[in-house]
Amino acid sequence: MTIRVLLVDDQPLLRTGFRFILEAEPDVTVVGEAGDGAMAMEQSRALLPDVVLMDVRMPGTDGIEATRRIVREAAPTAHVPKVLVLTTFDLDEYIVEALRAGASGFLLKDVPPDDLVQAIRVVAAGDAIVAPSVTRRLLDRFATRLPSAHQQATPARLDRLTERELEVLRLIARGMSNAEIAAELVVSETTVKTHVGNVLTKLGLRDRVQAVVLAYETGLIIPGAFS
Repeated sequence: MTIRVLLVDDQPLLRTGFRFILEAEPDVTVVGEAGDGAMAMEQSRALLPDVVLMDVRMPGTDGIEATRRIVREAAPTAHVPKVLVLTTFDLDEYIVEALRAGASGFLLKDVPPDDLVQAIRVVAAGDAIVAPSVTRRLLDRFATRLPSAHQQATPARLDRLTERELEVLRLIARGMSNAEIAAELVVSETTVKTHVGNVLTKLGLRDRVQAVVLAYETGLIIPGAFS
């Protein structure tokens, strides 16, 4: 399988650098580039990339709005691109917005080449590249800026979960991997994967990144409790 990537950044030099890195890989091909969010949406519709590497701050339609529209427009189809949002340390506050918009994760612009390639492979395979522990630290840092729970989800939404599934959700939000959750609950990793899948399905979530956001918004996890 060749992973089709769309590069979106308003800086041509950065796009050239990313293209150089990615096209050196036998299983990755860059199918297009865009310099702003509006062009990104057009290119996504026309080129059907597997992964969109999306800058946040661009002229006109920014990366977060472009991500929201790309994911929303593609949702009824069989092909929904995975969006990896690019950010810098001084733009960390955009990460939660990006995740809510439908991004599958985020990368820092100074990401090492090998990590960039691996991130694209992971996301193309259907996983989220944001490490749970990193997600948790970011949410701890910016939790005061999150909307109140009733704006996005209510605790009643969690009533759909069994006690064990609720426990698994708490552990996901604490930044634990499937293997760590398995050790904590003294069950197999396969069992944990089943519980995680059930949690995502019942709550209508795309991946564990969204599950972490939901856990914070509903008050299931207290910001800073596990720093």
